[in-house]
Amino acid sequence: MENGDWGHRMTNPVTLNVGGHLYTTSLSTLQRYPDSMLGAMFRGDFPTTRDAQGNYFIDRDGTLFRYVLNFLRTSELTLPVDFTETDLLRKEADFYLIEPLIHCLNEPKPLYPLDIFEQVVELSSTRKLSKYSNPVAVIITQLTITTKVQALLEGICKNFTKWNKHMMDTRDFQVSFTFGPCDYHQEVTLRVHLMDYIMKQGFTIRNTRVHHMSERANENTVEHHWTFCRPARKVED
Repeated sequence: MENGDWGHRMTNPVTLNVGGHLYTTSLSTLQRYPDSMLGAMFRGDFPTTRDAQGNYFIDRDGTLFRYVLNFLRTSELTLPVDFTETDLLRKEADFYLIEPLIHCLNEPKPLYPLDIFEQVVELSSTRKLSKYSNPVAVIITQLTITTKVQALLEGICKNFTKWNKHMMDTRDFQVSFTFGPCDYHQEVTLRVHLMDYIMKQGFTIRNTRVHHMSERANENTVEHHWTFCRPARKVED
């Protein structure tokens, strides 16, 4: 393609096939950083390959290219809070030779401004299911809430006492419920109500995990764990 043709297409849409993912953008966006591989490629200084539909083909991670392209559009790196593929994205930035993106990935911004910190709630549920004495499974569950947000613990103690069939244990930064025997519906109802209460206080789920502690013919124990987070402003002493 002649250089004049490149100039003619500066504002026309360009479709890329990156690892099987299709992206459409402008030529000027792809050339935002002239010294990058994409800048050279779409300046005509670098050989190009096309797929069967005529789209420019790049054999790289198509999912991560979303973040590369958004950086080309805005010159800002915006990643999800729970993003876990920074090392892979750094390799993509190195491949495309986008120096400002490489710099951002090597010196990431803090998650929150300096006057904001993150409050955390840990919720664990240990559920023991038994069929020893009844053909219908019965459940005994212990729910433990751990957090330094004292108002949340106090609210849980106040609003969930009706669920406490066996015991409520309150310690520094922690409240535990032990209840049962009950059926599966009752156990899930309590857990859903408790998680809903926490999220109504402005917390969102950061991650979850499940651990099967033991499995036998008539009994099994499963532990669920959730981490909730919310931003809060620091209070000056």
